[in-house]
Amino acid sequence: MRISVIGCGYLGAVHSAAMAELGHDVVGVDVDPAKVEALSDGRAPFFEPGLPDILRSAGATGRLAFTTSMARVAGARVHFVAVGTPQARNSNSADLAYVDAAIDALIPHLREGDLVVGKSTVPVGTAARLAEKIAASGSGAMLAWNPEFLREGFAVKDTIAPDRLVYGLPDGAAGERAKSLLDEVYATALSTGTPCVTADYQTAELVKVAANAFLATKISFINAMAEIAEVADADVTKLADAIGYDARIGRRFLNAGIGFGGGCLPKDIRAFTARAEELGRGESVAFLKEIDAINMRRRQRMVDMVVEALGGQVFQKKVTVLGLAFKPDSDDVRDSPALDVAVQLNGRGAHVIATDPEAIPNSIRLQPQLGFATDTADALHGADCVVLVTEWKEYRDLDPVALKEQVRTPLIIDGRNVLDPDRWRAAGWTYIGMGRP
Repeated sequence: MRISVIGCGYLGAVHSAAMAELGHDVVGVDVDPAKVEALSDGRAPFFEPGLPDILRSAGATGRLAFTTSMARVAGARVHFVAVGTPQARNSNSADLAYVDAAIDALIPHLREGDLVVGKSTVPVGTAARLAEKIAASGSGAMLAWNPEFLREGFAVKDTIAPDRLVYGLPDGAAGERAKSLLDEVYATALSTGTPCVTADYQTAELVKVAANAFLATKISFINAMAEIAEVADADVTKLADAIGYDARIGRRFLNAGIGFGGGCLPKDIRAFTARAEELGRGESVAFLKEIDAINMRRRQRMVDMVVEALGGQVFQKKVTVLGLAFKPDSDDVRDSPALDVAVQLNGRGAHVIATDPEAIPNSIRLQPQLGFATDTADALHGADCVVLVTEWKEYRDLDPVALKEQVRTPLIIDGRNVLDPDRWRAAGWTYIGMGRP
């Protein structure tokens, strides 16, 4: 099938390459010439494991192309819209300017029977509005909504072999035709038994934000328990283990620490709250405001723990920050708790040296006032305090005995509770975790 993908950021670039890898003929369109050039050369403009491999392999077949020209979408039967929906500048609402611009630019190139497929995360009600716009154009094209559920660091796998598919479809015969086209796009996944949920537009839109709201709630719940554990001298990790054995709860996403970040969860729960208020049901998701507040509090708590551990002030103390990306296996620093902690410590007068395997260039662009080291050993040399804030494997596997010789003071604060306290204390370190005695 010939497919176009409008928007080649994180979502669109992965989707384009994965669809071509599955055998489709794909053209990706983006307004950024530098991004298009990089993708055309088989270079990923961001760090995502596996993406460079499929960019090169799919590109070598001739099935994958990238362009700045919307006219190149002509002839495609399915057009995916994968542009960003950032938080609006002066409110918590989602900014839909890029979505509307993509649809407006696409409409002149649509033909009878074409299918436009929204993948961007949008407020409920957006798809119905866009469907009316496409219908009014007289193109004879249809709209479906197919939310993405990508995990950064696993996006290629999640696209090629998703854990579920959701189709938001129009009513009647148009919905049947749209489903048939989507089934053809995802034939490989469907052939392996991937569950597929068909629904109306509104439900499909809500699935994505509901999933993100639930995950954010689970993370902030255990962080709220960590706040109680800290004052009660309890151990939140053992608490999480114990309640995680309950099949109704489960252990995943019950890891207390400095909280969540990235380009999705924070802005999506805020946009969900804003949309619910617009619909007159703000009270239904009012708890999400507290979820957001708990999450932001954990960053501040981490900073306070460093200050307390260093005797009440951090001025001119060397603090090594291990991690800048919001999660491992990513270079994404959007709303990153790790980068936020580094910035706050720097603002209090600490001599911050931050390091990360992939996220230093993005961090320098946003926060050039920080000190950076590309080598972990250089970052650790002479440190008064080490702060682990992104749980990269290489940080989880650090040798506390060897590291003790590099720092000035063997003090480590584990913002992700991923280190073994007994091992580090036995090596002579003062180990401090979040919500741990």
